[in-house]
Amino acid sequence: MWPYVAAFFTALLVDCIPVFAPPAWTLIVLLVVKYELNGWIAAGVGAVGSTIGRYALSRFMPKVAHWAFSRRENDNIGFLGKKMGGRFWPAFSFVFLYSLTPLSTTALFTAAGAARVNPLPILPGFLIGKFLSDAMMILASQKTIRGLGDVVKGQRSPKAMIMAGLGFLLISSVLFLDWRALLEHKRLKVRFDIWR
Repeated sequence: MWPYVAAFFTALLVDCIPVFAPPAWTLIVLLVVKYELNGWIAAGVGAVGSTIGRYALSRFMPKVAHWAFSRRENDNIGFLGKKMGGRFWPAFSFVFLYSLTPLSTTALFTAAGAARVNPLPILPGFLIGKFLSDAMMILASQKTIRGLGDVVKGQRSPKAMIMAGLGFLLISSVLFLDWRALLEHKRLKVRFDIWR
């Protein structure tokens, strides 16, 4: 039971951070593998923790934004935040679809907070999108690690090798694809210089 509580608080704390931090799912994968947790439950618990963390971030961001950003950047972020604070369904759809991508949602909640937008209408889209994207990443990572473990132990079944390969491709695509180029400019670009 306690590893699920740890997954909840890990996701909550990581998603409270107003700067780019490691995605919560990467830390939850460690718990899932180490304690042999159910990936679906861990993804659900983590998504709830992330949602509460993003809510907290958006609530304290107005106190930080005027101090941390220039007036021009505050106006820029405020514009995005006001767009999200509009009608429910367009805001829900945008946040839901954005949450499905591997892009960080820190900017969205920073913008919502800086614009003093009520974050409650955008949280349902975030919760659902976060759960689906994290579940996919957690389950793929879990299968990949188990498949690699089977291959290392000498159990070279076709299923283990295929699952390890597919999981490796999925995780590699998240890390090495330039998502900004793909989503904004419709260009497929691979970048291997991801480390500092």
